[in-house]
Amino acid sequence: MIEKIEITQRFNFKRLNRHYECFTIDFLNNSAYYKISERSGGDKFLSESDLCDDSWVEILTNLRRNMTSEIYHFNFRQVDKFLHDFDNLELFKDFESENFSYFEKIEMIYSCNVIIYSTDNYEEYSFKNNFPLNWMKFGEILMELFNFDVLQIDYQKYMVTPLFYNISSNGVFLEGKRLNLKTIEFGHYRTYPYDTPKPRLIIDFNKKRIDGYIDKDLSSNDEEMILNLLEKYHVYNWIFKEYHNKSNIKDPDDLDGYDWYLEMVFEDGIIWHLFGYNDYPDTYVSLAREVEKITSMDLLEMNTISDEDLVLFDKFSKMLFM
Repeated sequence: MIEKIEITQRFNFKRLNRHYECFTIDFLNNSAYYKISERSGGDKFLSESDLCDDSWVEILTNLRRNMTSEIYHFNFRQVDKFLHDFDNLELFKDFESENFSYFEKIEMIYSCNVIIYSTDNYEEYSFKNNFPLNWMKFGEILMELFNFDVLQIDYQKYMVTPLFYNISSNGVFLEGKRLNLKTIEFGHYRTYPYDTPKPRLIIDFNKKRIDGYIDKDLSSNDEEMILNLLEKYHVYNWIFKEYHNKSNIKDPDDLDGYDWYLEMVFEDGIIWHLFGYNDYPDTYVSLAREVEKITSMDLLEMNTISDEDLVLFDKFSKMLFM
């Protein structure tokens, strides 16, 4: 018999604005509650430039507001129905779990860890992109039991993951329609001595502006070139583990080096976000070299990567394009 289920979700926005939550369902005591201590970062927001897209602010505010100290209660009849429905879901049948830790060298906008405690068993499942097949139905039976959106499905509609979106090397798609890109924001900063994360480059396709290290109006040629670079180096796919081979096999030489983030915001405030702790996706260096060739500036700070790591990035980048 299942005695307890813990659902830990992590949401990442910008560099310091993140949200952890752990919802525990205790079937022995017919109660459920949030572990408030799982929240990180308090209610502080990273100070942003007026030029930055702030689509994430309302989402993060609501996520934090929704997590309260309330204890939810249910009766034995509700427990029996929930466990019956959950068993029929076969939620994790043939599911390939990913690694989960509270520190990742490259972090996505969303990750989840589910632990199921049974009378004589313990199961743990983690994922960032490969959502279980019946995840939405799981959200529905949780909604029926608690009358609120435990899995934060409504907010996940605004995050670029495979739960709602098709992601490929040539863009992000919803129901076959490619989403228009509104803004790109890139930040890169020293971790020791500590530097406050701030954008180094902001590209606004609606306002036709590039700000930061480059300050200019965005021409149609600029726009075409940027979109082509995103496709050429599979940047949209950087959220997938297939693009993290280097970071999985070797730590950076300088662990007190540089952190970075990349955010793309699409129409209707849909957010693609990735950030790294002194490590990068496999095609990052290839993109950085071409950007430097085009602009005569090391905008992606390739100079902060060791020669040994550059060799590895070249190796894995070539493997992706074979």
